[in-house]
Amino acid sequence: MSDYKQPPVAGTQGDVTTKDGAKSWFYTDTVKDHFFHPRNFMENDANPDDYNAIGKVGSPACGDELRVWMKVDPATERILEFRWKTFGCGSAIASTSMASVMVTENGGMTLEEARTIKPQHIMDRLGGLPARKFHCSVLCDKALRDAINDFYRRVGKVDKMVVEATRIIDPVSKVTDHDIEEAVLEGAFTIEAVQAKTKVGIGNPSVLPAVEELIRFYKEKYFG
Repeated sequence: MSDYKQPPVAGTQGDVTTKDGAKSWFYTDTVKDHFFHPRNFMENDANPDDYNAIGKVGSPACGDELRVWMKVDPATERILEFRWKTFGCGSAIASTSMASVMVTENGGMTLEEARTIKPQHIMDRLGGLPARKFHCSVLCDKALRDAINDFYRRVGKVDKMVVEATRIIDPVSKVTDHDIEEAVLEGAFTIEAVQAKTKVGIGNPSVLPAVEELIRFYKEKYFG
């Protein structure tokens, strides 16, 4: 399996600053381009049955549902087509549009190559996103992985599916690894910051080493 190689970033990064900057809600020209001219959008007259991999993440009730449809070559497991629809913000639209380009350009990625894409790769190709919108690239990443699992399920290769199960980290506060993941995505990179958001380990300090390890894991997973 070959890791995803980051190509040169198009557009400008001049209008995106750090999470604490006054311009943290500004967008790059590349983000604006993919928002106003989204690539590979699933048109209403398209037939979902023409695709052999479907992914879904989020919920309309939460305002962030995303669905993707992929056409995968069964022989090579290469992504030939990637379509999508989202009930979300401009950053979600731009992130998914860019991801659709990344997995289909140059003849298309294999499913294993697509799995090596991180949300940070999507954000880098966009030239950056406001810190509060980083989760939009994560949403796209999760929908892509769900579609990959769906393909393997359909063709009977369940051994190649990667399913992430939720587990309780702190029995006292009932905080799960998913709760810690969400805290890191919102910018909590220290034990203290994660505790402020989740209360994990406050009544059960014995779990703090596990929490610290998860913080490191999710920082590497999403931010590289």
